[in-house]
Amino acid sequence: MLRQLSLARVGLTVGGLLTLMGFVAYATDHPTLNLAGFFYGVPILLGGLALKAAELKPIPFSQPTPPDVLALREQQATSTQNQIRKDVTRYRYGQEAHLDDTLARLGLSPTDEDRPLLVAIREEKFEGNYALILEFNSPFITLETWNDKQEKIEKFFGPGIYAKINPQEDNQIDVALISLGQAEGN
Repeated sequence: MLRQLSLARVGLTVGGLLTLMGFVAYATDHPTLNLAGFFYGVPILLGGLALKAAELKPIPFSQPTPPDVLALREQQATSTQNQIRKDVTRYRYGQEAHLDDTLARLGLSPTDEDRPLLVAIREEKFEGNYALILEFNSPFITLETWNDKQEKIEKFFGPGIYAKINPQEDNQIDVALISLGQAEGN
C-alpha cells in the first residue's frame, strides 16, 4: 500500500494544512500555532512541491494477473523479475523514465528523446513458466535493434531467465522476461 502512496502528495497535503493553520493562527493572534504552522508548514510544502516536480508515476498493469500466474510467480520468479515488477509499479523520484539506466546500458537509449518508454507490464504463464512482460512504446528503436540486443537483455536480467521480443502494432514492443522454471526465491 505504501508503494502506491505519493510522497509528493503527502508533503503537499501536510505542508498545506500546516501553512494554512499558520495563517489562521496569525489572523486569530495565536503566536505559538502561528510559529509552528509557518516554521514547519512552509518547508514541508516546498519539499512536497520539489518531489512533485521530480515524480515518476507507477506503471500500470495492462491486465489483471490471474491467480494461477500469481502462484507461479511465487514458485518461479527470479529476484530480478520481482525487483523490476516492484520498482516500476511504485512512485519514483529523480528519474526521467522507468528503466532509463537499464535501457542506456543495453544500448537501447541513444538519446533521451529516442528512449523507448515503458507504458505497462503484465504477468503471464508462458509454456508453463512465469513471464513478466514489459510493454514498451518504441517509435525510434527498430525491431531489428531489439532483436540484436536479445542476448544482452538475457545476460543483463539473468541468470534464470530468457528473453523473448514480440512486436505489437503501432511501435509497441513487448519484452517477455521468462523464468527458466527453477525457484530462485523472492
